[in-house]
Amino acid sequence: MAGTERDLWFVYIARCADGTLYTGIARDVAARIAAHDAGRGARYTRGRGPLRVCAVRRCVEKGVALRLELAIKRLTRAEKEELTRGRRLAAFARQATKPSAPRA
Repeated sequence: MAGTERDLWFVYIARCADGTLYTGIARDVAARIAAHDAGRGARYTRGRGPLRVCAVRRCVEKGVALRLELAIKRLTRAEKEELTRGRRLAAFARQATKPSAPRA
């Protein structure tokens, strides 16, 4: 059943020490950031630590988290920066993860 504590995933945007932004998904964001900082995370973040989490969004299923992650990764840097300020990530997430109309 979706929506249980076990099913929760999080999408996060983290700022690397060099100022770049990285977007990823995890069940435990703190543990994932620690893995990035230890050099066991994504290849992109190796040597760019320490990372600082800028925004986090809870998702009820991994598929929803993956769709939101992809939508964020498709944004320009300026648009990603905008998401890291205020509550814009929540509004973007609602829009980006809306079920699409069935294809004919």
